[in-house]
This record gives sequence, C-alpha cells and structure tokens, in this order.
Amino acid sequence: MKEEEDTLEGSSIGENGYWYDTNGEPLKVSASDLERHAYCPISWKLAYQGFKGKGDAVEAGIQKHKQINEKMNRYKPLQILVNRETIIWEWWFAVIIAFIIYGFAFFMIDDDVIKPDEFAKYLALLAFVWLFMALLAVYLPWRRWLQFEGELQSIKNQLEYYEQNMIDPVFQKHNFEGGWFEGGRVEAGLLIGAIILGINSIGLFGARNREQASFVLVFIALFWSLLSTWQLQRVLMASDKAESAKEGTGLDDSMELAYSDSQSSKALLVDDESGLRGRPDQIVIIDGDLVPVEQKTGKIPKKPHFSHKVQLLAYMKLVEKTTGKTPPYGIINYGLENPFEISWDERNQNILHSQITEVQRLMVHQDAKRNHDRPGKCQNCSRRHACSESLV
Repeated sequence: MKEEEDTLEGSSIGENGYWYDTNGEPLKVSASDLERHAYCPISWKLAYQGFKGKGDAVEAGIQKHKQINEKMNRYKPLQILVNRETIIWEWWFAVIIAFIIYGFAFFMIDDDVIKPDEFAKYLALLAFVWLFMALLAVYLPWRRWLQFEGELQSIKNQLEYYEQNMIDPVFQKHNFEGGWFEGGRVEAGLLIGAIILGINSIGLFGARNREQASFVLVFIALFWSLLSTWQLQRVLMASDKAESAKEGTGLDDSMELAYSDSQSSKALLVDDESGLRGRPDQIVIIDGDLVPVEQKTGKIPKKPHFSHKVQLLAYMKLVEKTTGKTPPYGIINYGLENPFEISWDERNQNILHSQITEVQRLMVHQDAKRNHDRPGKCQNCSRRHACSESLV
C-alpha cells in the first residue's frame, strides 16, 4: 500500500484527461470503483481503504449472482454443443447434395459434347493451377503487398484473446500450433478446392460405366441421408437440453452467450490508455455485436440507477478497447423480465470519461466527500458502519 501511495504522490494529468503515475502508467480504476463512486464518493473511499460491505442485501446479492452464473455456466457448454452438432449436420447434408449432383452429372454428361476423359483432364489441370496458386499464397507475402496484414492480425489477436482468456477453446486448446487462421482462409480454400477438383477428375476418368457410377453415387447419397438423420436427431436433442438450461438465464433467442463471469474466471478486460479494468457479468452476441450484460438484484427501479449505468458504460468501453468492436449498447437486467438498454453514444462516453478521471483525481488527492443529503441512500449503503458522514 505504501508503494502505491508513493507512486500516486507524483501522479499527473495526461493530455487525454486521465491520470498517470510517476512510471507513466494510468491509475487503475475498476468498473466496481466507478459504481461505488457514482453511488457515493464516501462509499468508494471506504472500499478503497479496505472496508468491505456488510448487510443482508450484500449476501443476498452474492447468492443471486452465484445462481445466475451457475445457470449461465450450465447453458454455455450446451450452446457450444448445439453449434458443433449443427455444423456437423450441415456438412453431412452438403455431402448428400454433392453426391446427388455428381450422380446426375455422371449420368447426363454427353459424350458428343465432351467426353468424360477429356473433361477429367480439364479438371485435373484446374486442380493443378489451384494447387500452384495455394503454394504461392502460402510462401509469398501477398497480404503485406495488398495491405491486408493489419486487419487480419487484428482479427487474429481478437480471437486469440477470447480463446485464451474468456471463451474456452473447443477445437484448438491452449498452446495449439497451426490451425485455420494460421494459414488463412484463402490458402485453405485454394488447397481444399484443389483436392476436390482432383478427386472429381479421378472419378470422371475412372467412370467407364457412367450409369453404374451414377447409381453408386445416388445409393451413397441415400445411405448418407440415414446418417444425416441420426445426426439431426443429435442436434435436436442437444437443442432441447440447451433450451431447458437457458430458462432462468434471461437470454432470449436473439442472444448468443459469449462469456459469463464466475469465481474461477481469470479473465480481466483492461484498457491500457485509461487504466480501466473489470469483468462484466456476461457478454452476449446480438446481430453480430458484442453486448455486455450486467445483472442487478434487489428492488426493480423505474429506470436504471446512475451508478449501475456508469458501471455498464465501463464494460462497454472495455469491450470496445479489447476487441476493437464497438458495442451499440449494453444491457442492465433487474430480474429476468426487466432489461434496460444503455446506448454507447457520445454523451455516455463523455459521462464515463468524467467519472474515471474524477475517481483517479480522488485517488491522488484523497478528498472524497458525501455528494447527497438523502438518508435513504445512507440507510441502504453497505459501508455505513464505517462512515463518519452517515445521515442515519
């Protein structure tokens, strides 16, 4: 604590309005700090000095959050399972369509227009060209030439962050080397295309009896349909389990759970510019946007409390800074049926900036004072037992 005080003593304001210590690092402010300060600066000060909140409401809130997180954590692996099983079924169904198309193509090809042997040679030549292009794409720095490298690296860093810190990897565990994004979609697409064209070329060249080949392909398609039906049943069963687990989470059909906080989670979103840090209760994906969700317990208000709003604004900024994707809004849940949306607009961004800089200023000057004359606030404060300015 003394080292921190020594560092704070020489802190100064940067050009962006944030406070920096003598080492040039921004003063660390958590989203919870902002919530406490917005409720009452004295509450923040007491928490900063080490006084913990007490009371039945605090314990009830902890238990309620624990229950919500348990439900979310039960639902999350089931959601991943549904997505995985659905992808497998879609691939199997695509295989069926491909077999049927090839079967009809083998049967309908006209020897007078083009002979199968000749067509097979053209496919083989095209496969060779695609393979050559794939090798060039792998070895040549074409992304740098076309200035694509920065964008791809940003996407890769974002995925790496979520896999290692927030979202448990499904197919590629930690320290996995290689993978789809290592080579790139373009290179992988060219290589897969070359393989498919090569297989088709071999198939056409070897299909002397085209009617028999067509029959075999259609038969395989029918057999694969049976396997696909079994896979579809797995999808439906997994979906039923996921829907059952979703009950009580507050998630609707438009939301996909990307992250849920838990006591064992080590994920911490950090903004190196402002010193802001924190962990939202959940992050959901809505229409392709990452949206932070904050769960609140207790009495349901007519509109969100300012302190809760500031905390959610902090999470929106952290999501934006961490992922590079700007959330259009965030959600505060007071119970399962009372969500409030808070926009991430310029006005709210300015509110958050002023709140962060004020907390940082108080960290340096230590002159926090009660900012209200409401006995009810003091009555509901979990740190009033240590407050010398309490009105009750």
